[in-house]
Amino acid sequence: MENGDEMYKTRAAALVLVLAFSVTLFAVGRREGASDRPSGEHDIFISVISKGFQHEFWQTVRRGTLEAAQELGIRVTFEGPATEAMVDVQVTMMRNAIVRRSSAILLAALDADAMVPLVEEAVAQGIPVATFDSGVNSDLPVTVVETDNRAGGALAADRLARLISGQGTVGLIVHDRTSRSGVDRRDGFLERMRTAYPQIVVLEPVYGGGFHDQSAELAVTMVRRHPDLAGMFAANEGSAVGAALGLQEAGAVDRVALVGFDASAQQIQLLRAELIDGFVVQNPFNMGYLGIRALYDHLEGRAIPRRIDTGAVYVDRSNIDRPDIRALLGLPPARS
Repeated sequence: MENGDEMYKTRAAALVLVLAFSVTLFAVGRREGASDRPSGEHDIFISVISKGFQHEFWQTVRRGTLEAAQELGIRVTFEGPATEAMVDVQVTMMRNAIVRRSSAILLAALDADAMVPLVEEAVAQGIPVATFDSGVNSDLPVTVVETDNRAGGALAADRLARLISGQGTVGLIVHDRTSRSGVDRRDGFLERMRTAYPQIVVLEPVYGGGFHDQSAELAVTMVRRHPDLAGMFAANEGSAVGAALGLQEAGAVDRVALVGFDASAQQIQLLRAELIDGFVVQNPFNMGYLGIRALYDHLEGRAIPRRIDTGAVYVDRSNIDRPDIRALLGLPPARS
C-alpha cells in the first residue's frame, strides 16, 4: 500500500497531462456567493474559497475541484472575490462557509494574517481547513496544497539571470505583499539573486495588485527611471501581462528580458509574439483536484501529508510545443 506522501505524488504526476476536458458539474461556484448544492453519494460538502474567480488560473483550479467531486460523489462550491484586492469580501465568504456548516474548507488566502482568525474559528467548530496556492500564517490547516513558491521564484531568478548573462539591473513586479504566494515568490527570487548572482543589481520590488493596467504603469515607470534596466520578473499572471504591455509601450521589449509566473491564453500569445521570454508555470488543476482529495481522505480518517507540492516548470519558446507542456497549458495536441 502507498503511504500518504507517495500516493499524492503519484496522483500529482498522473494529473500533469490532464488539463483539457469537460466535466459534469456537481456544483458551480459564483463570484459573489456559494452555489446550489445538489445531492451526492456522500453527505460531504466542501466549500472552496479562492483568491479570485475570473482569471483562467482560478477557473482551472475550479475544474480540478469539480473533477475530484465527481469522482468522489461529494458536493463542492467554488467562489472567490471579483478581484484579488478584496480581502474583506473573502473574509465574508469564509465566515459564510463556517455558518453553512461546511464539512471542510479549501482556502487560498488573500491575506496570510487576516484569514487566521477565521481558520481558528472554523477549526474550533470542527471544520477542517486546507489551503492551496496561498496559505495562512498558522499551523492549523491540515495540509497545504501549493507550488513551492520560493523555489519557483528562485527558478525565475535563474532563468532571468541566464537571459541577461548574469549581469545588469533587474526589476520585480509583485501582485501583493500580503499573500503567501506573493511573499514567497518575491523572497525566493531576491534570495537567489543575492546569493548566486552578485553582478546583478535588483531594484526594490513594486506592487501592482495583479492588475494589468497598474503593472503596465509600473513597468513603464521602471524603464524610464532606470535606462540601464536589463530584465524584469513579474510574479503572477496579471503582473506578467501588464509588464509585457508596459515594456511594449515604453519601446523596451528588445532590451529588457521579461520572465513571468503562471500561464494564461494571453501570456501564451505574448510569449509567441516575443513580448515575454518565459514564465514559471504551476499546475492549478492539481491544486484543486488534490486539495479536494486530501480533505476527503482527512474526513474519512485517512492520513494525509502536511504539504502537497503540485510542481512547477519553466516554459519558453524552446519547449512550449512539447506534448507534456502543451497538456499542462491546456493546449490541444500539436498537429503532426
